[in-house]
Amino acid sequence: MHKRQFTHAAALLAAGLAAGPWRLARSRSAAGDGVPPLLLALKAPDVIDPGRYLVSEKYDGVRAFWDGRRMFTRQGQPIAMPAAIAALLPASALDGELWMGRGRFEAASAAVRRHEPAAAEWAGLSYMVFELPGAPGTFEQRHAALRELSVVSRWPGLQVVPQSRVSSRSELDRLLAATVAAGGEGLMLHEAAAPYVSGRSEVLLKLKPLDDDEAVVLAHVPGDGRLQGLMGALSVRNAAGRVFRIGSGFSEAQRRAPPAVGAIITYRYRGLTSTGLPRFATFLRQAEP
Repeated sequence: MHKRQFTHAAALLAAGLAAGPWRLARSRSAAGDGVPPLLLALKAPDVIDPGRYLVSEKYDGVRAFWDGRRMFTRQGQPIAMPAAIAALLPASALDGELWMGRGRFEAASAAVRRHEPAAAEWAGLSYMVFELPGAPGTFEQRHAALRELSVVSRWPGLQVVPQSRVSSRSELDRLLAATVAAGGEGLMLHEAAAPYVSGRSEVLLKLKPLDDDEAVVLAHVPGDGRLQGLMGALSVRNAAGRVFRIGSGFSEAQRRAPPAVGAIITYRYRGLTSTGLPRFATFLRQAEP
C-alpha cells in the first residue's frame, strides 16, 4: 500500500513541482533572496458556505517555507535547523508552521530565531505542513498528495495538518468553540477546489473568536503613573494605513524592552469603529522575523 501511495504522490509532484513555480522558489531561496509570495488568509465573512472548504485548526506557530534545500520564514529570513533534520525532508517545496503545541508560540519562535539550532528544542518542534507550493490540482488533491508524501517521510516531526469537512454553519461554529476551548486559536478554511494561488486570497479564510492583524511599530509612547519609566503604549500603523496606539496586553518585561521601531507586531481587536480603527486593540506578540 505504501508503494502505491508513494507512486501516486510522486506522480503528482513530478507533474507540477518540477515546473516553474517550484524552480523559482528553490533558486531564489538558495540565493538568499527570500521566498516567493505565499498564500495568506482573509477574515472569514459572516455569511459563508462551509461545504466548499476543508477545515483545519489554526496553529500558533512560526510560518516556515521549505524550498527543497533550506527553510525560511514568511519574510524570507533563513531558519537555522539541525542538518540531520534537513537531510530527512523531501526535495519538494513545502509550506507550513513550526509548532510546539497550543499556547507555546514564544517557545517555538525562540527556537526558530536561534543562529545555532538547539537539538533539544527541535526535538519538540513539529513541521505542520498544509500546502505544496506550485503543485497542480485542487487543494483537496494537494492535501491527499501531502498525506501520501508523509507516509514515506523519514522525520517524525513532519506532520500533515488534518483537514475535515463540515456541512453547516452551526457545525462549523461548534468545531470552532471546541477548538478554542481546547486551547486552539481558531480555524482555517481552505477552498477544496482551489488551485494553488499566492498572496492574500479568499480561497483561504481564518475564523477566530477575536480578529487579529499585523502592524508596524512607529514609536514608543512613555508610560506614566505606575508605568513611569516604562513603555506605556506603542504607536503603530496597520496595512490599511490606520495609525493608532496599543497600550494593553504587554508584560512588564515587554514594557521594559518593547518591540523596536520598525518591528512587525500582531494585535487582537473586536471589530472596527465607524472610522476604520480597531476596537479594543491588544498586543498579542511580535511577528516572526
